[in-house]
Amino acid sequence: MMKFRFRRQGADPQREKLKQELFAFNKTVEHGFPNQPSALAFDPELRIMAIGTRSGAVKIYGAPGVEFTGLHRDAATVTQMHFLPGQGRLLTLLDDSSLHLWEIIHHNGCAHLEEALSFQLPGRPGFDGASAPPSLTRVTVVLLVAAGDMAALGTEGGSVFFLDVTTLTLLEGQTLGPDEVLRSLPDDYRCGKALGPVESLQGHLRDPTKILIGYSRGLLVIWNQAARCVDHVFLGNQQLESLCWGRDGSTVTSSHSDGSYAVWSADVGSSPALQPTVATTPYGPFPCKAINKILWRNCESGGHFIIFSGGMPRASYGDRHCVSVLRAEVLVTLDFTSRIIDFFTVHSTRPEDEFDDPQALAVLLEEELVVLDLQTPGWPAVPAPYLAPLHSSAITCSAHVANVPAKLWARIVSAGEQQSPQPASSASSWPITGGRNLAQEPSQRGLLLTGHEDGTVRFWDASGVALRPLYKLSTAGLFQTDCEHADSLAQAAEDDWPPFRKVGCFDPYSDDPRLGVQKVSLCKYTAQMVVAGTAGQVLVLELSDVSSEHAVSVASVDLLQDREGFTWKGHERLSPRTGLLPWAAGFQPRVLVQCLPPAAVTAVTLHTEWGLVAFGTSHGFGLFDYQRKSPVLARCTLHPNDSLAMEGPLSRVKSLKKSLRQSFRRIRKSRVSGKKRAANANSKLQEANAQLAEQACPHDVEMTPVQRRIEPRSADDSLSGVVRCLYFADTFLRDAAHHGPTMWAGTNSGSVFAYALEVPVAAAAGSEKRPEGTVEAVLGKEVQLMHRAPVVAIAVLDGRGRPLPEPYEASRDLAQAPDMQGGHAVLIASEEQFKVFTLPKVSAKTKFKLTAHEGCRVRKVALATFASVACEDYAETCLACLTNLGDVHVFSVPGLRPQVHYSCIRKEDISGIASCVFTRHGQGFYLISPSEFERFSLSARNITEPLCSLDISWPRNATRARLRESPKLSQANGTPSIILAPQSCDGSPDPAHSKGTDTSEPLEAVLSPMSVDSATSADTTLDTTGDVTVEDVKDFLGSSEESEKNLRNLADDEARACAILIK
Repeated sequence: MMKFRFRRQGADPQREKLKQELFAFNKTVEHGFPNQPSALAFDPELRIMAIGTRSGAVKIYGAPGVEFTGLHRDAATVTQMHFLPGQGRLLTLLDDSSLHLWEIIHHNGCAHLEEALSFQLPGRPGFDGASAPPSLTRVTVVLLVAAGDMAALGTEGGSVFFLDVTTLTLLEGQTLGPDEVLRSLPDDYRCGKALGPVESLQGHLRDPTKILIGYSRGLLVIWNQAARCVDHVFLGNQQLESLCWGRDGSTVTSSHSDGSYAVWSADVGSSPALQPTVATTPYGPFPCKAINKILWRNCESGGHFIIFSGGMPRASYGDRHCVSVLRAEVLVTLDFTSRIIDFFTVHSTRPEDEFDDPQALAVLLEEELVVLDLQTPGWPAVPAPYLAPLHSSAITCSAHVANVPAKLWARIVSAGEQQSPQPASSASSWPITGGRNLAQEPSQRGLLLTGHEDGTVRFWDASGVALRPLYKLSTAGLFQTDCEHADSLAQAAEDDWPPFRKVGCFDPYSDDPRLGVQKVSLCKYTAQMVVAGTAGQVLVLELSDVSSEHAVSVASVDLLQDREGFTWKGHERLSPRTGLLPWAAGFQPRVLVQCLPPAAVTAVTLHTEWGLVAFGTSHGFGLFDYQRKSPVLARCTLHPNDSLAMEGPLSRVKSLKKSLRQSFRRIRKSRVSGKKRAANANSKLQEANAQLAEQACPHDVEMTPVQRRIEPRSADDSLSGVVRCLYFADTFLRDAAHHGPTMWAGTNSGSVFAYALEVPVAAAAGSEKRPEGTVEAVLGKEVQLMHRAPVVAIAVLDGRGRPLPEPYEASRDLAQAPDMQGGHAVLIASEEQFKVFTLPKVSAKTKFKLTAHEGCRVRKVALATFASVACEDYAETCLACLTNLGDVHVFSVPGLRPQVHYSCIRKEDISGIASCVFTRHGQGFYLISPSEFERFSLSARNITEPLCSLDISWPRNATRARLRESPKLSQANGTPSIILAPQSCDGSPDPAHSKGTDTSEPLEAVLSPMSVDSATSADTTLDTTGDVTVEDVKDFLGSSEESEKNLRNLADDEARACAILIK
């Protein structure tokens, strides 16, 4: 029978209020490039751009920091989008032929995006009185006419319907059927095949009553909506793809499925026009692919631009994704690495202007957005201040650096500017500049580092809403790869026809998978960093403001220590280049440490004050003195039965015998546990008794939950020697009277090794380099956790229970010096529990068994500082933890008392959980797609979210009345800038859309942005592995009844917490 232990005291109201002032969960903004884009729109008056996705998301972008996000109720693909110019309204068409009107609404000075109306075109009656098939009324194209008050809808059946945009209602009696058009055609053309679907609708810039209609068969018609008659007919016979009406209305350009385009004269006296004035196949004469879209833009300086997508020779370049730009005799074929979704030009749209004079060309691709400056000779690409493709090479790891010093920030920005110098005229030519960013300038700068598969590390400005690229570090130049051969081939092909020009930075192919970056660590005070890779390479780099030419020192560390019986079956090490090598300004490598065997590095840490770098793999860990360029320590952590560790991730050799043996062991264990479960026949009786006990006990009495029984893991499990974390600390290890440098290592089998280090002491405090001398390491302690759970993180707490500062922080008075008088403690976080041990005795002090209590396992942990909303000076250091179920838990330190927990990531999203990284001040990032980071905040004070406004003008009387009645949709990015009455829709992972405040301040004050990174504490994020482990896959595939029951319990707790935290 279940036993409950009761505590006399209930929840402390003061503490609950303090929690609300410290903690609040919000998903704030999505950084990066939208996943699977499907539609594009641009408002030339407001200078804002919209992108729609295949999941039904709508994202509007303006100036950096101006972002609006919405999500359709149905997860359908957005096929077309059209702005109502200057009104801040957007009409979207989904692939189910439904139309949706979105509006940017202002409240308390800030704006957000809402869906106002929706419309579904009804099936029209057929000849026999029954309704026609739905395919005939499927909307193929949308055109906004009459200054945005009316919309024309072209359909699959060849009809054109007209819609009142303000109410989204069909205008009866104005529908244009194909029969009316056929009456205006010659008999010989009318007797041919059907006109087909409406492929294109174009409006006249100066006469909104005229509409250019293009049918799939090739027929072009100018329809006069006011007179309800056909003004002009162009009898084309080639299958139509797109149309463009010239600015003055005298020329019509059509593109076709055979790779040709034609220019027609729209003079009144020549109807019907039988032949175009110009017809050409740009990349003929051999068969070409269709030209999907074409634009014609005239210029005041003479000539005109013809811009089109597709049309490439089918046999030779049919697989290329190209946009061609033609002006006079200059033709450039822009060659992209991903599929073209849509493109537009930024040009004059005022009717009184005589010329288009395009300023820029924006091309939306499946994986990136590219903008070209058409006013600068050579048409260079404009660097994007946001929407940069995070996944230009696949992301393999990430790290966050808070409170970056201004000097280092300026040096990194300068190095990035030297990498891609832009012409002076194009430096400020980003064309999407609408709206105003109302967020305060962040007082502290935050860096997001992403390691990639191609051996690059990218530096991003993560201080605000717009994730801006700063600098790219490449490590491939140090190694011999095949990239030089590829470059020579590309240069040799430059003179060929068509004149290809590579554009964009998305490059999913890696020259060598061994270059992949696994771990990265940066010291923000000395501008030194370490980058570790897939083939056991550990690079120590230093920031230099000028280019140089120098050789890189190479050293090897054997982690097997000549152990017999182990043969590495994985990939070979990378071959470093020798001799003097040129290095551009930026981070330049100084030392290369090669781990042997060359397995992927699983943990790394850097201590610049001591001149030491520690690294670990699946075989062991090593300590290297990069100042003297000599190894200090190498320790093998392999178990005698751990043969799988000798097969690298790129090896195809697998031990079939061992796999079968493990399978049979699992089967036997499951049979035994099944018999034990069958013997427990009175489980229903126990559940009933538990319910009775819950009803009997008072609600204000806190109960200690029943703990689950955790089976210890086998000592001979595969990959038990993987080093999961490494940590440097100045603490008490040998005795309580003398403190000194130490190094800690935790493994997959629950082992913790603590080494006492003898490091030469600098004569002057805060000096850049320690004195020359040999560093020695002596094993001080070795701890084996009872259940052999993998050690995720280690941190030492000082006498006040605070984490130790980073190197140089205390010596330069950048952080409070640690308390060396009181007793220190070490916090060891395993996958199953958190435990605090006293030092130097290493005796257990406090612990929290997360797996036993909650039924989940730890995936990521970090020590973070949470500042209070109510009090400027009050802050607490807590332990933030992400579990395999996607929940985030926060615990007090060093007491390890649970504070709050939130549902953050879907438990099925294994890659999202594995990619999560916490910041020092209660925020976090995780990948929601290969190209997007979701940013979330656990802090009630430090929140980074869009706060912006837009200057719009449109009559809202009727629409505002509808808005008050209609429920609001949840935003795609979790929490928009302001939501008055949030309502979560199906599939939204974020139930909490409001700020957890309990103050009576106005909404504007509550939502005013605070500084992203407060300088109240040291940077104490604990680095954990970002790889997807076998346990992650097990959690995803095998969800036990116990986990499901635990999920229900968590949901109940969440509901009770939300009642307190959300207004």
